[in-house]
Amino acid sequence: MQAFRMARHKMLFSSPLEQYLSRLSHPETTRQILTRVDHRWQSYCKGLEQPPQPIQLSDTEVEPELDVVICGGTLGILLATGLQAQGWRVALLEAGLLQGREQEWNLSREELETLVQLELLTPDEREQVITSEYSRGRIAFLGGPDHWATGVLNIGIYPVTLLELLKNKFLTLGGKLLENTGFASAVLSPHHACVSTQNGLTLNTRLLIDAMGHFSPIVAQARQGQTPSLICAVVGSCATGFPDNDKGDLLVTTTPIRQQMQYFWEAFPARAGGRTTYLFTYLDLDPGRGSLQAFFEDYATLLPEYQQCELAALQPLRLLAGLFPAYPDSPLRLPWGRTLAVGDAAAQQSPLSFGGFGAMVRHLPRLLRGIQAALAADCLDRLSLAELQPYAPNISVTWLFARTMQVPWRSSLPPDRINQLLNQVFTVLDQLGPEAMQTFLQDKPRWDSLTQTLIATLLQAPDLTLASVTQVGLPTLAQWLSHYLRLGVSSLRLKMAPVPDWTQPQASKAYFRELARYDALRYGTGLE
Repeated sequence: MQAFRMARHKMLFSSPLEQYLSRLSHPETTRQILTRVDHRWQSYCKGLEQPPQPIQLSDTEVEPELDVVICGGTLGILLATGLQAQGWRVALLEAGLLQGREQEWNLSREELETLVQLELLTPDEREQVITSEYSRGRIAFLGGPDHWATGVLNIGIYPVTLLELLKNKFLTLGGKLLENTGFASAVLSPHHACVSTQNGLTLNTRLLIDAMGHFSPIVAQARQGQTPSLICAVVGSCATGFPDNDKGDLLVTTTPIRQQMQYFWEAFPARAGGRTTYLFTYLDLDPGRGSLQAFFEDYATLLPEYQQCELAALQPLRLLAGLFPAYPDSPLRLPWGRTLAVGDAAAQQSPLSFGGFGAMVRHLPRLLRGIQAALAADCLDRLSLAELQPYAPNISVTWLFARTMQVPWRSSLPPDRINQLLNQVFTVLDQLGPEAMQTFLQDKPRWDSLTQTLIATLLQAPDLTLASVTQVGLPTLAQWLSHYLRLGVSSLRLKMAPVPDWTQPQASKAYFRELARYDALRYGTGLE
């Protein structure tokens, strides 16, 4: 009886987060994940990150037995399979087993069709990997109306099935998969890269591709302790027990600014009747912010009101948390030849998005074309490979939006400032039509729709616009104007640029540069 009373007392007085975690099959593992994320956050804030030095230089030359070694299998398998299908000798390193996680990846049907066009999936396999789909996604901010978008993050992909299909295809094509084989270091020579693994293997290759994500040791060395300009912190879960809801939420707020954070929600229908919900916020790295524990707690505290349910009615299947650092000088161009960062390692997404699968799929056709041309023409020096991660003005302009959605720690913004601004901006996007809304939400802002949005917002809400300019500061506005003008110039240049003949690839440096620079214009203006 005493034990029962103690257990009941603990349940009554434990926090909503603890109550939620206690219903997971492995709550202690999840607590460890939250602790690791919080420790990394505090290391960022205190400047305690010590960059490793896995890359060394040498003049020693050997004959490489491989064309490409890709480190990081979860998303690297997309590139690996595409390159192996083109006839290149590819090895893929994965620190664990190459298997997808249980949590779905969301993107649109149009984006998934890319994998069919690249012959990485058949039409039947495309349908096989889709486990959930919804019709419309909601955008809503406290105090304002609902806005709706179609064709944005509206299908759920089951990573377990997708990665198994790609893995089998890669091996059938003759690719070399090394599981439980993490990257350790690499010695770069003018004509090859010697890659060492954590279990003592050595691989000599013409090109080393880093697909190990934001926290890659290669990226850490290249950035040399550089502090991110902002962090997107995310906590979420997949659970059953929610009220029936066949719609998604793309960007929703239910609260004003609290604890110097503006919270945003995202939610998607999941397989087997579940629902995935995420809470995220954009943070500066002021040491005064301290722990993220209050943010994690607020997820469980606010979730019932957000989803109109009782927390006790939910059965969480898994909980996740993460940090997504953003740097103004992105995408990252590695400072060595024979190396290329892709996906989150290159930070090729905007600071507004989480990157990951969707960003990788978006850039996959460009990367496969460019890497193929670089290998064929032996354009594997530092300057040539930098052309495969070019400056993208349409990504750079999103920094202003990220700043307006972020609450500086040492500021005193009105509690409803961000909600009011976003209500106004999305009202204008609604007025401009579905294409303007879709391209903005898909991380592909275009000069014409961006210009129309800015002018309409300024005319309809001049006081709010001026207050937002004051919030971000004149230096940030001046930098943004430079990116905005370059976006306009690049859009004009694209209209006049000759289209390379993709059907007849050529093994020449001139063709590689023509192809890379044309793709840089297409992707950098959102017109790919």
